Amino acid sequence: QVQLVESGGGVVQAGGSLRLSCAAAPRTFSSYGMGWFRQAPGKEREFVAAISWNGENTYYTDSVKGRFTISRDNAKNTVYLQMNSLKPEDTAVYYCAADMRAFSDPPADFGSWGQGTQVTVSS
Repeated sequence: QVQLVESGGGVVQAGGSLRLSCAAAPRTFSSYGMGWFRQAPGKEREFVAAISWNGENTYYTDSVKGRFTISRDNAKNTVYLQMNSLKPEDTAVYYCAADMRAFSDPPADFGSWGQGTQVTVSS
């Protein structure tokens, strides 16, 4: 399975920006769709964004459209989540995940998960 490690979380003020990174292995990372999810205490895990295996298609939940951008650099085995205009309601632990199926779009069937990185947005 794809192994994932998130980084880049931190504390920012509302309106600020943050970029999350998810380093993946093995090299065949480039064959899999990737997604970002988040979970706040007492709440269920929520889908945030996803990107197809070839990077041509992206998907976002309505609450982050226009503010967040998902991208990937297959040469570095890394997927990113650029978060702009952050709001307090964006506060959560953010997880990246990999589709279990190669060359599949839209990304789904997420079966590999990272450990998460905390994002806190103050008001």
